[in-house]
Amino acid sequence: MFQLNKQDQETLLQIARDSVDSHLKGQPPELPSIASEDLLQTSGVFVSIHLGTDLRGCVGIIAPSTPLFESVSGCAVAAASRDSRFKPLQISELPDAEFEISVLSPIEAVTDIQSIEIGTHGLIVSRGNARGLLLPQVAVQQHWDRERFLGETCRKAGLPPTAWKQGATIQRFTAEVFP
Repeated sequence: MFQLNKQDQETLLQIARDSVDSHLKGQPPELPSIASEDLLQTSGVFVSIHLGTDLRGCVGIIAPSTPLFESVSGCAVAAASRDSRFKPLQISELPDAEFEISVLSPIEAVTDIQSIEIGTHGLIVSRGNARGLLLPQVAVQQHWDRERFLGETCRKAGLPPTAWKQGATIQRFTAEVFP
């Protein structure tokens, strides 16, 4: 996984905010010209929007087909307007909204749950058509241990919390997270 420099991080945060602003005004986002090779790479990414301590949207993509900067734009708009867990963000809330971007590493299979490190790895648990994903920072924020993290990722997939012990596929990734 590549490491984004501070300027690239700031560019992505500005793209996220500007894209949401344009969407809330009923306009398509106007994306800047990008020279950074890292922002032109494809990478999984999630955009989270917070108002104070409240999460107001989090949407991502794990297998993108567009450059990172375009994926950030689309995920930011989706987080602000289409995360079914929350009411859509209003234009009056945008000045107080805080954006957090998680750029994902490549996804790898977990063959030994002891290899899962809380605070380092995010998880994907899947079985059949059910799939749940939790970012690395979630387990830390919730003070979960490894087994609870696995169980909650199963719940996110709509599976029983013990599905990870019963044949579900477990994958992990790391994320570069920045506000």
